Amino acid sequence: MTISNKIACLYIDLKFNRWMRYFSVFTRVALAAGFLPSGYVKIAGERFTSLPNNQPMGHYLEALFHTGYYYTFIGIAQMTAAVLLLIPRTVVLGALLYFPIILNICILSFSVRFEGSLISSPLMVLANLFLLCWNYDKLRFVFPFSPPAIIEKVERDRPVSNKFPIGFFTGALTTVIVLVAIITNAYEVMPRNSLSDCKLQCSKSLNPGACQIFCESIHLKGQPLNTSLDKYEKALQKGRNKLNP
Repeated sequence: MTISNKIACLYIDLKFNRWMRYFSVFTRVALAAGFLPSGYVKIAGERFTSLPNNQPMGHYLEALFHTGYYYTFIGIAQMTAAVLLLIPRTVVLGALLYFPIILNICILSFSVRFEGSLISSPLMVLANLFLLCWNYDKLRFVFPFSPPAIIEKVERDRPVSNKFPIGFFTGALTTVIVLVAIITNAYEVMPRNSLSDCKLQCSKSLNPGACQIFCESIHLKGQPLNTSLDKYEKALQKGRNKLNP
């Protein structure tokens, strides 16, 4: 049996597993719950957060708030994707609409180091990818390659298995733990949401003075993240030069 057929058999086994079906429903509801409140706020014309403007994400969201109907359009897109996910017949369309939105949020969170969605957004991207893979039997028609013939032969009245998929959930849990561990240790300094919160991390920094310079550059002087990081790196280098003249 070829590798593609083995993968197809695994996919079919998962599709006809009761626990996996429960998980797919949970994933749909969880993703919809993530977009419904934020989408409604935008449609209502309200600010999404109360972050200060000097904070990198706060600066972005304040500018976004003043984009007029584009801000409303994003809210409509989020709520539309969420509602489509909740309707069984439109799950695929909802997942396709949801993916570019959440991927954009994920990349934005990393680029401005926003801890509010630094962990949740990549997990939501993975959940969205799971739904797309779960609905491969519907999406396969848009791909330029032919799917394994075995998928075409699966009968709709195949009995549903009640066996708990230990392998899948173990792999999923391991992925989440590894992802969280990597993200939480990815950056030496973070802007955080306020000056006091930002300075709390300085006690654990190798150079508390450089960390405080970074925090003050962000929250007191309102300078961009890259500029503040440059100041942080220069302060670190200055500290190294003093230790190694």
